[in-house]
Amino acid sequence: MKTANKWLVSLMLACAGLAALPAHAGKTLDQIKQRGQLVCGVNTGLAGFAAADSQGNWTGLDVDVCRAVAAALLGDGNKVKWVPLSAQQRFTALQSGEVDVLSRNTTWTLSRDASLGMSFTGVTYYDGQGFMVPTKTKITDAKQLKKLAVCVQSGTTTEKNLTDYSRANKLDIKPVVFDTFEATNAAYFAGRCQAYTTDASGLASLRNKEAKNPDEHLILPTLISKEPLGPSVRRGDDEFFAIVRWTVFALIEAEEYGITQANVDKMKSSTDPVIGRILGSTEDTGKLLGLERDWAAKAIKAVGNYGEIFERNVGPKSALKLPRGLNNLWSHGGIMYAPPIR
Repeated sequence: MKTANKWLVSLMLACAGLAALPAHAGKTLDQIKQRGQLVCGVNTGLAGFAAADSQGNWTGLDVDVCRAVAAALLGDGNKVKWVPLSAQQRFTALQSGEVDVLSRNTTWTLSRDASLGMSFTGVTYYDGQGFMVPTKTKITDAKQLKKLAVCVQSGTTTEKNLTDYSRANKLDIKPVVFDTFEATNAAYFAGRCQAYTTDASGLASLRNKEAKNPDEHLILPTLISKEPLGPSVRRGDDEFFAIVRWTVFALIEAEEYGITQANVDKMKSSTDPVIGRILGSTEDTGKLLGLERDWAAKAIKAVGNYGEIFERNVGPKSALKLPRGLNNLWSHGGIMYAPPIR
């Protein structure tokens, strides 16, 4: 019996030792380091989330997520290759290895998470599907869309949500379906539909960027779905999955503890033990991820904390003027919450 107990204790100690070992680089991480560049799949052009200017410079919330990951991994948020992807292309591009990470306003759902060979790493924007209508229609509520034509893009959660909402409320809405984002936009502004449906953030982006006069279009207050948007990676590479996940968490934690793009270097001397762990000044959490000890500090310095990213790209002071709402920190009335870095 004593021998058996000794064997059991030895096994437990061995397992504990293995659990404490630093992460080993997976296939994706090796490839990124070898090429010296992160390949990021983004939207073909959605203002506030991912859009390129005339010089080919990409900006947006989803773009900043990739820059943060590149900074954590490679020490430079500019070491990113951008691959614009349509809704139909995005999953195949990730599955095939064309991109390392998909950061493209994509909704986390069970079917996608369980059957497409991909894993969502977290939520970077809590959204919901809404409707936009020309103000001249005098429509103020989604229930008034009964038997009307609604523009919607195929290959999205939006299309199914519209069908479900119409059936549940006996509205007999007439979906007018298009393969691409651009075709859907053009059809709506050409008057082929009485309404347009997609994520509420996407509607705000569309109204700001594409409408000749944004005031001529109203985003209805009704939201018909939950749309948690976030980056995803290929299933099977746990090391890279952990890096993307914890980079996002680090950006959220940084906002909670007052670490900004401007003060990150100064904060490294903070006596707060939590800040010390986040920035790697007192503890080396990087070794657990296969990264340098200041991985989070590099990510924050590249793009700022989550609040700064939100405000710059989609917040009340940006062109989109979206409220923080659910995307506020849990300590400020929202549901944005990160597990502790320790």
